[in-house]
Amino acid sequence: MNRIAISTLFLVCLPATAVVAQTKTVPPRAESTATKVARAISAAPANIAKAAKVVDIDDKGNEIPLKEGTNGFTCYPGHPGEVGAQPYCANEAGVQWERDFAAHKPKPTNTEPGIEYMLQGGTDWSGSDPKASSGTPIREPPHWMIMWPFDPKATGLSVKPKQTGTWVMWAGTPYAHLMINQRP
Repeated sequence: MNRIAISTLFLVCLPATAVVAQTKTVPPRAESTATKVARAISAAPANIAKAAKVVDIDDKGNEIPLKEGTNGFTCYPGHPGEVGAQPYCANEAGVQWERDFAAHKPKPTNTEPGIEYMLQGGTDWSGSDPKASSGTPIREPPHWMIMWPFDPKATGLSVKPKQTGTWVMWAGTPYAHLMINQRP
């Protein structure tokens, strides 16, 4: 190549390289505690949200308290834009179910049904496979859940994701649970 062609190529590529370099070095904007608390409590009915504890989870899985609570429910702000990481609020049994799931335990250890609210809706990788981590995400409308091993054959409920009504998510697995697609 001649010098003019090389100089032209350099001048065309230099601005793009600078933009990429700047994009990689700019840290993500941190959210305020108030923003995280508001998003977390938006997942539950108002009568539960007002007295719920709020906890964030960092990228290492550590829990970071954001607001104390008194009613036995804990709300999590989730991570916007991440599949399966929507805001939710759960009672103690629901929180135990979620912790067991995150720890990849063979089955949940809660000894009573958990209650969980996701009134902002959510997404997940699969309605049938709790281990799915890619594909086309399913979109979930505002809903609440009963975290207990429901059997669709015994209940007569559908195992197909739907936008209205009730269905069993992850049927046939220890993490099967009831999805109730409505506001309580």
